[in-house]
Amino acid sequence: MVRQFNTSVEEVFDAWLAPGTMRKWLFTSEATNKLVENVAHVGGHWEIIDHREEKDYRAIGEYKDIDRPHRLEFTFKMPQFSDSEDTIVVELNPIEDGCEMTFTQHIHVPHEDNWAEADILKAIDEFRDGSEHGWNLMFISLGEQVE
Repeated sequence: MVRQFNTSVEEVFDAWLAPGTMRKWLFTSEATNKLVENVAHVGGHWEIIDHREEKDYRAIGEYKDIDRPHRLEFTFKMPQFSDSEDTIVVELNPIEDGCEMTFTQHIHVPHEDNWAEADILKAIDEFRDGSEHGWNLMFISLGEQVE
């Protein structure tokens, strides 16, 4: 996914790491994110607990690469749904009126050994579509925070 923001690469990069800002856009909103924890260094971890409809949704990960303000790589896992762990890469580049963010999520889709290739591809498409929808909503909120 590629998005453009009318602000500096530093502003967008820092919005990915500052707990106070993360709370406002990452996952849902400040109103439902009841815990945001972040230890922002390679090998450090992050965690968000979002509380909606009487349930907690927990997302966790570990930082693999932090190259301020151009590149961020971390793992993403929601343990209540799956043991699988995705890898996310955020790359930021300056453009004439701000910055361009390239977001890549390497999704690991859990599936059964007996699934046919068509079933696996269908599951991958469904995970990708759902993930893109969710991230798109978050990126709208991210833009509101940084612009």
